[in-house]
Amino acid sequence: MEHIRCLIIGSGPAGYTAAIYASRANLSPVLYEGIQPGGQLTITDMVENFPSHPEEITGQELMDLMREQVDKFGVDIRQHIAVKADLSCPPYKFTFDDNTEVEADTVIIATGASAKFLGLADEEKYRGQGVSACATCDGFFYRKKVVAVVGGGDTACGEASYLAGLASKVYLIVRKPYLRASKILQERVFENPKIEVLFETQTEGLYGEGGVEGAHLVHRKGESDERHYDLPIDGFFLAIGHTPNSSIFKPWVNTDETGYIITEGNSPKTNVPGVFAAGDVADPDYRQAIVAAGSGCKAAMEAEKYLADNKL
Repeated sequence: MEHIRCLIIGSGPAGYTAAIYASRANLSPVLYEGIQPGGQLTITDMVENFPSHPEEITGQELMDLMREQVDKFGVDIRQHIAVKADLSCPPYKFTFDDNTEVEADTVIIATGASAKFLGLADEEKYRGQGVSACATCDGFFYRKKVVAVVGGGDTACGEASYLAGLASKVYLIVRKPYLRASKILQERVFENPKIEVLFETQTEGLYGEGGVEGAHLVHRKGESDERHYDLPIDGFFLAIGHTPNSSIFKPWVNTDETGYIITEGNSPKTNVPGVFAAGDVADPDYRQAIVAAGSGCKAAMEAEKYLADNKL
């Protein structure tokens, strides 16, 4: 079985940054990129808020540059997916989808969190062309335009309020006849003249030439007064939650009720010694590339300290 000093599982800003710092610390890191090399940012259209890039850059281009930097430092980059983990005792053991088995002295989990989608074919068709799962990432491109947000919880209300500061009109599409969000967030939505809540409404599809131009909606689906209509919009934002990619670690690593890995205070330390979590898999609040990159840096520094303290 191959022995690795520092194993990084997952790419994206957290994984790639951890790999850069770990390599510069001579930890001989091995990075498994996982199912989506570059992470969620690769499906983000344009990025304008990442430091050092004064001109807009696509999410894919930004992640390609990060990967190039990782490669420059000689990191062993592999494409396979972790399918099994054993964190019961060090060295920690992993199996990947090509049946490769490795053991590692220290592990950095940077597997991210996947945005939940409605499951419509049009979501994939228009991804990066009007469909987004991150208002903070993409809202800037919809200034003075009309957008819709899907969801009725805290995230949806927060994103609708955020977008209302940029867009000319925000529709909040809510399947239920009420909002699930906290009272204060509901009040912000109802008090904002730019936001219109469409209760008991579901999206059946999207339409447009070369990008989203509108949504096919149904009101009170299945009821006697069911009504179908089209809503002209420029952007369609999903805000129905994220799923942390933490399932194989759950038997050993503490997570919250949603599955986000719980770390100690402001550190990337998990409850398992030598196992650290970075990026969106441990961040239910911010989900920003710069925050993920910073956490990847911290994870690599903690891994270096752990290996030195344990003379590994």
